[in-house]
Amino acid sequence: MGKINQGILGGFSGKVGTVVGSTWKSINYMRALAVSVHNPNTAKQQCQRGKFKTVMQFCKTITPFLRVGFQEYEHGQSAVNAASSYLLRNAVEGCGDEAALDFDKVRVSQGSLTVAADAGAEVAGNKVTFTWTDNSGTGDAQEADAAMVLAYNKDRQEAAYSLAAATRADGTAELALPTSWSGDAMAVYLGFCSEDGQHVSNSLCLKNDALSTEPEDPDSGEDDEEEGGNQQMG
Repeated sequence: MGKINQGILGGFSGKVGTVVGSTWKSINYMRALAVSVHNPNTAKQQCQRGKFKTVMQFCKTITPFLRVGFQEYEHGQSAVNAASSYLLRNAVEGCGDEAALDFDKVRVSQGSLTVAADAGAEVAGNKVTFTWTDNSGTGDAQEADAAMVLAYNKDRQEAAYSLAAATRADGTAELALPTSWSGDAMAVYLGFCSEDGQHVSNSLCLKNDALSTEPEDPDSGEDDEEEGGNQQMG
């Protein structure tokens, strides 16, 4: 039975007929009662569950980063939910157990702030060195914008990141990596956050290593034969 807390025109909690009422962050919601599903394991449902699991595993690893990176796109939902919705729509390939992220299409931040210019990243030793051109004054870019840097270890499903590694005016930043990551495949991202913390830029994927388990291009093997057998930091 539903319970009306604020009079007949107010929100309610509980079930009334085929409608369920609830409240989240002081916002009243109503939704239809879920319809009984005779077969919860259709191919389409298995496909979607695999995609969702893949996205949530990634988001869980970098939740504090996403809370800043997707703050502009909450629109009544949490920043992490906004990020997961974006990834599900734009950055997942395959279905079910074969679902995987396309890291070139992944964004770890999304917003209206001017993106980095001429950005690059190099992994050497136990650190990532980021470089970019100071484009302060272009659009809403400011010298004091904070560089948000992230490296995701695809082999270990772990991440290292900093939400303020440098400023836009610095043109460079470094991110320390665990020594155990040496030789692992990584995806590396750069974004910016305004000094007041209210606006962020779209992130850029600056590096996307292939996993060692990924199949090699069969054409490259033929060429060889012809040639003679040739965590949070910061």
